[in-house]
Parts: sequence; structure tokens; C-alpha cells
Amino acid sequence: MPAYPSHVFSGESRACWIEAPGRAAIRSAEVHAPAAGDVLVRALHSGISRGTEMLVYGGEVPATEFDRMRAPFQEGDFPAPVKYGYASVGVVEQGADALLGRTIFCLYPHQTRYVVPANALHLVPEGVPAARAVLAANMETAVNALWDATPRIGDRIAVVGGGVVGLLVAWLAARLPGCAVELIDLNPSRRGVAEALGLAFASPQDAKPEADLVVHASGSAQGLVTALHLAAFEATVIEMSWYGSREVALPLGEAFHARRLTLKSSQVGHVAGAQRARWNHHRRLALALSLLRDPVLDVLITDSAPFDELPDVLARLAAGAPDTLCQRIDYP
Repeated sequence: MPAYPSHVFSGESRACWIEAPGRAAIRSAEVHAPAAGDVLVRALHSGISRGTEMLVYGGEVPATEFDRMRAPFQEGDFPAPVKYGYASVGVVEQGADALLGRTIFCLYPHQTRYVVPANALHLVPEGVPAARAVLAANMETAVNALWDATPRIGDRIAVVGGGVVGLLVAWLAARLPGCAVELIDLNPSRRGVAEALGLAFASPQDAKPEADLVVHASGSAQGLVTALHLAAFEATVIEMSWYGSREVALPLGEAFHARRLTLKSSQVGHVAGAQRARWNHHRRLALALSLLRDPVLDVLITDSAPFDELPDVLARLAAGAPDTLCQRIDYP
């Protein structure tokens, strides 16, 4: 029978809810003592997704995607009120003896304490600080994108969009033998981050054409247009951006057909087809966590704020905040 040290548990917790599109608030949350097979987690940090989570915050999830876009431990329904998020790092306070005191990653919303099944946890490996582990979901997305992209040794690879996911895709791709990788972004401040990661950087107008593989992760329609223009004959463009309810117009009447380009979507909800027979979500996330050992990746965490400021942080990110990459939330 697992040991549950009841002196640790008070039943008190607080969570961030999106109460209406563009408005969030901290609410108290009732947390019951864990049953057999469950664990109680005290959050240390969480990360905010600048892509999907901000679309959720703005109420931009199309009604057709309400079911598909549910997070694993989401409460409430789209568009609001909803408790949403999927990048929580914490420490196990109650549960099986083997897990007590272990640092874990969980696909859980922003909440100070929570109870989940033990099999929902992913152990943070030695050498990965808890504060960096908030990048795990982004790294998992980047891994899946490269599985979808199937780059070859020696490829010229363009990554359009220097957000966290785009930078991680480029960082991973640059480790493939012989590959020349260029990170392309409108924001000149991304140059310093790219160079810290060992990446070449270019603005869209200066980007090298004729790429064997292009990965688009800017979240903008113009970024996707740039990606198509950079692709060489019979090259593949991997589309990672999700636009929610926004429509996107593309210049498919120009050289798209003559150059025989392939436009392919990549979405982390399913393991990439080439790997699906052997990999599951748990194994893929364990890989993502193991890839976070390099301290250079701390350059991606540009901002941090205490949990109580989370509603204001979400409003600030929704208003723009172009120089913020990963926004980390720190818990008391």
C-alpha cells in the first residue's frame, strides 16, 4: 500500500481560469487527498504556450475543434470559462514511495497543487533543472515536427519563425550531419538568441532560397508565404502553425505547382506517422525531456513572473510582447 504522508496535504490549491475571451483570474481549487494509484503534486513552475494557449485565451478555438483541442486535464469548455494549460513542473508530495520528492513534468493547467494518476507523470531526468523543464512540451512538438519532416543528411533547411518551437526545431536540425540550417524571423532581436544556439539568422528578405526542407512556425500567413518562396524544386514545407479561427490565403497560383512543392501539416496531438508503430506519447515526451540537458536552452526562457501575476501576464502576452519567448510562471 503506498504511503501518503497526510501531514503534507492541506487540501488548498489555486488555479488560473480563462473566465471569458481575453480575461483570466485566479480561483481557489478543491483538491482531494490522492487515492491509490494517484499522486499529489506541488507545482514549481509552468510555461505558457505563445501559440495554442494564447488562441485559447483569445477565444479563437473554432467550434469544430472544441473536442480535439481539449488539454489532458482541462476543466470547463471552450470558449470559456476554461482551465487550460499543459506545461507544469512540480514535485510529488504524496503518492507511491518511489515517487515522493521526485521532480516531474505533467500536462496540467496552471495550478499550485493537483492530484493526478501516477501514470500521467513524466520524471524530469538528472541534469535538467526544474526551471528549464517547462520547455518539455515545446521540445516534444519540435521532435514530432522533425519526425514529420524527415530531413536528410546534408539538407539545406530553412526554419521560418523564431518563437520557442521554431528555435528548437532549428537547434535540433542543426545537429544533423552536414545540414545547413537558417532561422528566419522579422524580429531582429531573434538574431542574438539564434546565434547563442549556434544558428545562422536571416530576415525574410535576406533568407537563402532553394531550401531542401522548410519548416514554418511563425503563426502568420505571411510567414507561410515566405516559407513557400524559399522552397526548392520538389521540396517539402512543414506547416506547424495553427491559426485557430483565422483564414489564411496562399499564393498557390504562382510557382507552387510548377515547383511541385509539398505542403504538409505537423501537429503534436498524434505521434508522427513514421514513428507511430513503435513510439507512444509517453516515450516521446521522455525523449523531449532528455534533450533539455543542454544549458544553452535557458536562453529560450526570457521572462518569469510569480503565479499571482498570471492573469496580467496573459493579458500582456495577448497584447503582443514581441521580445518574449518562453514565459515561465514561478509558484510559491
